[in-house]
Amino acid sequence: MTSTDSLRGTAPSEISVLSTPPPADPAPLGLAGFALTTFLLSASNAGFLKGTGDEWIGYAFAYGGLCQLLAGMWEFRNRNVFGATAFSTYGGFWIGLALYVELVAKTPGENVSNDLGWILLAFAIFNTYMLLWSLWVNKAVLAVFLTLEVTEIVLFAGQFAGNANLIKVGGYIGILTALCAWYTSSAGVINGMTQKVMVPVGAPIGMSRGARVGVGHERDL
Repeated sequence: MTSTDSLRGTAPSEISVLSTPPPADPAPLGLAGFALTTFLLSASNAGFLKGTGDEWIGYAFAYGGLCQLLAGMWEFRNRNVFGATAFSTYGGFWIGLALYVELVAKTPGENVSNDLGWILLAFAIFNTYMLLWSLWVNKAVLAVFLTLEVTEIVLFAGQFAGNANLIKVGGYIGILTALCAWYTSSAGVINGMTQKVMVPVGAPIGMSRGARVGVGHERDL
């Protein structure tokens, strides 16, 4: 018997493959980060915060920015192109907005209202097609993108016009956006924990799920 035969004789006749559990859903984290930061900025726009008005900046970096960006990266692992695009983009939005306020907006002579108007307009354009594609996700996610669309439109109009009252209205609508995102996040947490629908999110309005190709995990985001 050769040494090779000896090794073959000691090898198991069957190889068992251990399956790994699926990764946890990152969507509730991304939605929670988006909701809290949106809530704080909107409360500032609505005039509810009585401090400097910059209370949201730290959370824009750490929670709405970093945590949401991480959720977007994890959604790529889940093969969820919608969630990955949405979370990564708005994570970048919060980090970029905080950097703008800290590094540019405080520069003397800077036309902040005009700058913010263009920034919000650009993200409203992105949000428009994400709003359309959210018809293929669920009604709760659709509500988030719909209220966010209205928020961004009102805010960029207010910034371009220099109208403080319009910006305040945008703050009110932004608070509603945050509440919709928190609801959707809470649904993802409890439904994922129990593996059944405890908090409904509503069926998608678009075509049937079976007809969708290349998205994956759309039930969450």
